[in-house]
Amino acid sequence: MGNKNKTISFRVNEDAFETLRDIAEERDISLSAVFRDYVETLVAHDGQVRVVPEAELENMDGSGASFPPKIEVPKSFVREHERLELEADHLREQLEEHKRYVNYLREQLEDGDDDVIQLEDLDGEPDEPSFRLG
Repeated sequence: MGNKNKTISFRVNEDAFETLRDIAEERDISLSAVFRDYVETLVAHDGQVRVVPEAELENMDGSGASFPPKIEVPKSFVREHERLELEADHLREQLEEHKRYVNYLREQLEDGDDDVIQLEDLDGEPDEPSFRLG
């Protein structure tokens, strides 16, 4: 299967449509190309895209702000997160082991039905001699 193109459709209000058409005319491309460029950029940056006017973009470059925003996380938080992930993996493994053991016990129970003798079954058999403790 090759790389097939898919069609995306959505609705925008009339003002937004006119603005998008103006952008397409300004860039001398089709309206479809505007959307394709946006979608390609969105995919390339894993959904971290924000559309801003060029003037605001120039101001952002000078101020040191970046997009997507970055935040510093303490190492203790990262270590705790990793510890919890390891613990969760260990608990999942234990759960799977217990499930396998329960299934094993169920199979043993199903296979061993003949080995179980119910006391009620013994009381009603007339062929065996009865004994009485005195």
